[in-house]
Amino acid sequence: MRSMKAVRIHSYGGSDVLSYEDAPRPTPAAGEVLVRVAASSVNPFDCALHAGYMASYFNHSLPLIPGTDISGTVEEVGPGVTSYRRGDEVYGRAGVSRDGAYAEYVVLPATDIAPKPRSLDHRHAAALPHVTLTAWQALFEQGDLKPGQTVLIHAAAGGVGHVAVQLAKWRGAKVIGTASRNIEFVRELGVDQAIDYSTTPFEEVAHDVDLVLDTIGGDTQQRSWGVLKKGGMLVSTVQPPSQETADSHGVRQGMVASNPPIDKTLTEVNRLVESGKIKPHVSATLPLKDIQQAHSMLEGRHTRGKIVLGVAQ
Repeated sequence: MRSMKAVRIHSYGGSDVLSYEDAPRPTPAAGEVLVRVAASSVNPFDCALHAGYMASYFNHSLPLIPGTDISGTVEEVGPGVTSYRRGDEVYGRAGVSRDGAYAEYVVLPATDIAPKPRSLDHRHAAALPHVTLTAWQALFEQGDLKPGQTVLIHAAAGGVGHVAVQLAKWRGAKVIGTASRNIEFVRELGVDQAIDYSTTPFEEVAHDVDLVLDTIGGDTQQRSWGVLKKGGMLVSTVQPPSQETADSHGVRQGMVASNPPIDKTLTEVNRLVESGKIKPHVSATLPLKDIQQAHSMLEGRHTRGKIVLGVAQ
């Protein structure tokens, strides 16, 4: 069996459980493609996975290769795949219930990838899939955001946040974004109102909001209920909101627990990228072997955009 370099976890714990090592190279089954990974990126979901927080939701077997985002080149197609061929440049989201993208090669269903935007290199393309799919579902599938409505996006400078701002502006919404040390970056993204939460409680200035996108949870989520107008909605990516609390405020609640059809959404995202409506921001690029450092940087919070992993040698 051929081998490859990959990052695996053999037990749950801190970033020190992420081990850069040799692993078996996978083979695509029917309906799947084998992608040679050029770049990946780190997401809070990946941190939660190696910490063991996802163990009760997914039937993972260890050792496991984490990682969701991929941008690379099709190396091999499985039986029945006619939409791609060897050499095609693609990007996509690896499955969360199987070996993922922190590797030189990854297998995933052909429906979980799309042609890579031509205007982006692999590094920037790898910054998009997971956060864009998450923001898309939160804003449009769950939140049903409409032109002219107002959305409050927490941690607007982060991975999900900075894409959500751009998607909401494309949809024609008024955007309020919170940040602290990255407040100028949030303004550059084009928010209508930027709130520095380190100096100003957001609930003192945000009112009559149609939709809150909560990427933080905890106290921030609890304080967000009061900024919504009657009939508004709070959608979280990190913590299931309370239906009882929503009812008491006369609003709705939602939780991003899955993703919309990946290939369909990423194909639409391609058009937005090529037309200049979405531009991913990469704050740092590290080699795959420095995975522990990459995760430590992300877990330190205050990340601007995405941290990318260079995989192809």
